[in-house]
Amino acid sequence: MTSSPAPELRARSQARSATVDWADPTPESIRGRVVLDDNLHVLTELPDACIDLIYVDPPFNTRKKQSLQTIKTIRDINGDRIGFHNNQYRSIKLSETTYTDIWNDYIGFLEPRVRAFHRVLKRTGSLYFHIDYREVHYCKILLDMIFGRTCFLNEVIWAYDYGARTKTRWPTKHDNILVYARDRSAYYFDINAVDRLPYMAPGLVSPEKAARGKTPTDTWWHTVVPTNGKERLGYPTQKPMGILRRIVQASCPPGGLVADFFAGSGTTAAAALEHGCQFLSVDDTLEAFQTQQRRFAEESGIEYLTSDGDSKWMVCRAKPPQLSIGTPKVG
Repeated sequence: MTSSPAPELRARSQARSATVDWADPTPESIRGRVVLDDNLHVLTELPDACIDLIYVDPPFNTRKKQSLQTIKTIRDINGDRIGFHNNQYRSIKLSETTYTDIWNDYIGFLEPRVRAFHRVLKRTGSLYFHIDYREVHYCKILLDMIFGRTCFLNEVIWAYDYGARTKTRWPTKHDNILVYARDRSAYYFDINAVDRLPYMAPGLVSPEKAARGKTPTDTWWHTVVPTNGKERLGYPTQKPMGILRRIVQASCPPGGLVADFFAGSGTTAAAALEHGCQFLSVDDTLEAFQTQQRRFAEESGIEYLTSDGDSKWMVCRAKPPQLSIGTPKVG
C-alpha cells in the first residue's frame, strides 16, 4: 500500500509551471499574488526598492502551541456547558488549527528578513512590524540597527479588551506595532486618508469639530476579530480588517504595492485591494495559502504561486482543492 503525498506536494502537483519575472513583483495584468513559500526565498528574488508598504505580523515567540478550535453545540442533559435558559449543551469539535510558536534564536530568524525588508522598500516606503510585549524590545534594537534610529516613526499600541484576565499581574491587553520609514525625509504618509474617529467628549469641542471627528493617535482601541463575527475565517492569528485598513490608507499611495511576508489569512491583501493597491502576500503554510484562496475566490486578477524550493515557480488553481491538513510548519 502506497502512502498519499503530503498536502504541499499534492497542491503543487495540481499546478502548472510558470516563468515569474520578479523584477516586476505584481505586473499590471494582476491585482495581487498569493505565494506559498518561505518568505526569505521570495525576498531574495525581489529587486531593490520595489515595494511601497510592508506590514508583517511574525510569530510572537510565545513559546506555546497556538490553536483555534471550531465547535458546534447540541442540546444534551449531560452536556459540558450551560446555555440559554440554563439548558445544557454538549460541545462537538469540528476542526482544530495549530502551530508551534517556539523559537530558540528568534532574532537570528528575523534578522535576514528585516535586512531584506529594508532592501526591497522604496525610498518613500514604510515598514509596520507587529509584535507583542515579549519580544518588542529586542526587535526595536534589531530594527534600529538595520533601518537606523532616525527612521523610527512610531510605536503604535493596539489596545483591546478580550480574553482571560490574570490576577497575578496587570492583564496584557495590547500589541505593539513598530513603524519605520525607509528614508525619514521622503516617506509617504497621508493622515487625511484615514477614517476619522468620534471624540470621547464631544461636548468639549466645537460642534464643527465634533461632527468632523478626530484623527487617530498612536493608541488604537479596536476589538479583536470576534469568534462568531462575519469577519472570522477560522485562522488562529487573524488580525482585524480595521487595523490593516488604517495602515494601508495612511502609508500606501493608491495604486502602490503592499507586501505581507507572514500573510496568514490575507487581511493585509484584503485591505490593499479595498484601497486600490496591488499586493504580494507570502506565507509558508498550506493552511494560510488555502485560506487566502477561499477568501479571494470571487476576486479577479489574483495569481496563486508556489515553488519547488529552488527557482521554478508554478501557478495553482484559483480555488483550493479539498485537502486534509496536518500541523503547518512555521519559519
